[in-house]
Amino acid sequence: MPQPHRFDDRLIVALDLPTAREALEMVDRLAPAVGFFKVGLQLFLDAGFSVCDALSKRGFKVMLDLKFHDIPQTVALATRQLAGHDIALATVHGYPQVVEAAAKAKGATKVLAVTVLTSLGQDELQQTGYAGSLVDLARVRAEASLAAGADGVVCSPLEAGALRRRLGGLPVIATPGIRPLDSAPDDQTRTATPAAAIAAGATHIIVGRPITKAPDPLAAARDILREIG
Repeated sequence: MPQPHRFDDRLIVALDLPTAREALEMVDRLAPAVGFFKVGLQLFLDAGFSVCDALSKRGFKVMLDLKFHDIPQTVALATRQLAGHDIALATVHGYPQVVEAAAKAKGATKVLAVTVLTSLGQDELQQTGYAGSLVDLARVRAEASLAAGADGVVCSPLEAGALRRRLGGLPVIATPGIRPLDSAPDDQTRTATPAAAIAAGATHIIVGRPITKAPDPLAAARDILREIG
């Protein structure tokens, strides 16, 4: 039987690795300090639910980040596939029909609505034809998603403070785009440090490459945990 989870759930490590073997090797390296892991599209296409099940059987929590976005019936059917796999958090894109379909089919899994991808900047947003600010768009999508049944949202750490003030203390706010001061931004546009994201109101910070690509991933994870206190 898996041991009870005793780690700081605020840190979710993104297993953005190409194979289940590499992902589980990384998990073994991080296991002394980390108990919550994100499985994204790349890893899921290699291993499917087997990697999620391997994590949960070891007593870890799983965030499945597939960002469902399709017609409501397809989203509902896809969300029902999560049943029996002990998925703590799952992501869908923050459109009301998508969120509502997932929320009705979610079972014990919490559904998080993705507001605006952290790789998108204000210039790119304007190119899509949206004249408002990123914060405004994140707020509109967050409020609509919660009204449609989402348990929380995914947003960049730069919007976390405004959304926390607007949404109150209950909803989950998970923030990717976390970069310690000595880390490169990579392809993330809207970033903040771990401490800044938590101070702004994030319930979870999602950290991938600053940990998994570090010379010592366990030390990098522990540094972040010390930073968020």
